[in-house]
Amino acid sequence: MIKSRLCDLVGIKYPIIQAGMGPFGTNQLCIASANAGVLGLISSSGITTQEEQPDIYNFFCRSGGADPNDTKENILRTIFKNTLEATRESQGIFGINVMVSEEMREAAEIIIGTMLKVREEDPEMKKRFKVLVTSAGDPLPWGDVINKTDLVWMHVMPSVKAAQRCKRAGVNVIIASGHEGGFHTSWDPVHSIVLLPAVVEAVADENTLVVGASGFSDGKGVAAAFALGADGVQMGTRFLATQESDFHPNWKQAVVDSGDRATLIARGFVGPARWLKSPRSQEHAKNTLEKSPGLYIGIPDDYSTLDMSLVDFEHESMNAVYMGDKDKSMFAAGESAQRINDMPKAADLVESIMKEAEEVIANMPKLLA
Repeated sequence: MIKSRLCDLVGIKYPIIQAGMGPFGTNQLCIASANAGVLGLISSSGITTQEEQPDIYNFFCRSGGADPNDTKENILRTIFKNTLEATRESQGIFGINVMVSEEMREAAEIIIGTMLKVREEDPEMKKRFKVLVTSAGDPLPWGDVINKTDLVWMHVMPSVKAAQRCKRAGVNVIIASGHEGGFHTSWDPVHSIVLLPAVVEAVADENTLVVGASGFSDGKGVAAAFALGADGVQMGTRFLATQESDFHPNWKQAVVDSGDRATLIARGFVGPARWLKSPRSQEHAKNTLEKSPGLYIGIPDDYSTLDMSLVDFEHESMNAVYMGDKDKSMFAAGESAQRINDMPKAADLVESIMKEAEEVIANMPKLLA
């Protein structure tokens, strides 16, 4: 059995994090993942979709057992409490992913504030709802709030410079996310095979763990991450295509059906995003090249300069997913989609990944003369 520092720090059986993906939410997937012995993450982005994507908002709320007409704080409270109850038998560990970009700051304050209140009100919640993953923004402004708590703080970032900023902020686990990842990805195309060991060499020590993300979908990837110095891996697309995943059936099936060279990069609402190739996403990529060309050469833009028709196109495409309109849908996914060809239960997936990882690692000594 493989056990890493990540297992010891978080209290999980296996050194795997189920990524918090949006926009549909991962309420049920988080429960299944935590019960399977990995870190399950609630995706919080659905709480921000009420105005522009009301159907997605309603699904996000109801999949967590909450009333969409309630306040955002009460919706989050309900989701947190239902997750705690559904993982009680396994004593599974769970957390939440919160985007902290400037566009999401107001929502992030509500989500993190509610998390902190709920944990202080219930000892069991404090024991098992113990991980905060921030992403898509700067961790430093959040240090004063988070470092006063007993949370395990993780942050998803795409570069050595960003990793050093995470360490300065007091982040416990730095998630090095390569350019292979799905949906939100970095402005500079640095991939995991380069990024992960560079981040490990720059920041890892007895107090700072590093986890690899993007491109990891099986036991071979887990073994490779350890060989590169990581303490574990985060997987998004692989968990998206599971039976318990909250994502729309068309989205899950699109991942399973994808083949070689299955993805492309185009504009997302917080920067570059990776999508499965389709006539719709290829149209979006052409529009991105015309209206936001800096995306392809690492020159960021923001809402003050961006042609907002690109964001409108994305919102329309996300709404189309929920409505079952395949022609107008865009499905985000990582490059690992081309290695996924089934839709197992989360527990079966985790067991098969860890079995393969153990076999690969056990065979490595045979390479030594």
